[in-house]
Amino acid sequence: MTTETIFLKVDDVSLRFGGTQALTSVSFDVHPGEILAIIGPNGAGKTSMLNCLNGFYRPYQGQILFNSKDLTRLPPDRIAQMGVARTFQNIALYTGLSTLDNLMAARHIHMRANFLQCLIYWGPAHREDITHRVRVEEIIDFLEIEHIRKSIVGSLPYGLRKRVELGRALALEPRLLLLDEPMTGMNQEEKEDMARFILDIHEREHMTILLIEHDMGLVMDIADRAVVLDFGAKIAEGSPKQIRSDPTVINAYLGEAA
Repeated sequence: MTTETIFLKVDDVSLRFGGTQALTSVSFDVHPGEILAIIGPNGAGKTSMLNCLNGFYRPYQGQILFNSKDLTRLPPDRIAQMGVARTFQNIALYTGLSTLDNLMAARHIHMRANFLQCLIYWGPAHREDITHRVRVEEIIDFLEIEHIRKSIVGSLPYGLRKRVELGRALALEPRLLLLDEPMTGMNQEEKEDMARFILDIHEREHMTILLIEHDMGLVMDIADRAVVLDFGAKIAEGSPKQIRSDPTVINAYLGEAA
C-alpha cells in the first residue's frame, strides 16, 4: 500500500491521563472511500482515539496525518476546516434550537461574509445565506427529517436527535466522517435506518468513514475493515470475516470461546 492510497495515517499514537494509559502505540491506516470500524470492549480506548483524531485530545507520542498533513497538534476548529467532521456518543446538539438552526450552525466554517455584510444582510450575505440554506435543506431531505425541520431539538425522541446530529456533521461537508456509536440507544428499526443512511452517504458522496459501534452484527455488515482495540492497544486488524474468527478478538471482545 503506497502513501498515495492512505487518506488517514495513525502512527504509534499513545495517550495517557495522569497514571492511566488510554492508548498505547496504536497504528492503522484509513484508505480513501472505505468504511473502517474501530471496535472493542468498553474502556478499550475507542472514543479516546476519535478525540485524538479531531483534536480534543493531544497524544504525547505518535503522529496523525490526514491527506499527508500533520494534524496531531492542531485545534478542533482547524481540523474541521481541513474536512474532518464527527458525531458524538453523547449527543452534542444545541437543544434549544430547531433542527434547521442546528444544521445551519454547522455551516459557519463555510461562511465568508464579513461582519458589516452580515449586519446589512442584503447583497453578498443574503446570497450566501440562501446558498447555505439550500445545502441544509438537501441534507434534511436526504435524512428524511422534513417533519422536524422546525422542531426544537431538545423535544425530539432520541433516535431523531441522533439523525439530526448526523445531519449537522454532514453540513460541514467533510472529507472524513467520524461516527462515535451513532446507533447507541436505538431500537432495531432506528438502527436499520441509520445503517442505510451511512451506506447511502458512503455511496453518494464517496465519503471515507471511520465508525465506532458496539453492534458487532451491524459492523460486520457495513464495514470494509475493522481495527480492534483492547485496553488501549491494537490487538487485530483485518476484514470483518478475519476479525470475526480471530481468537484474540473472540477472547477480548466477545468473551472466552467455549
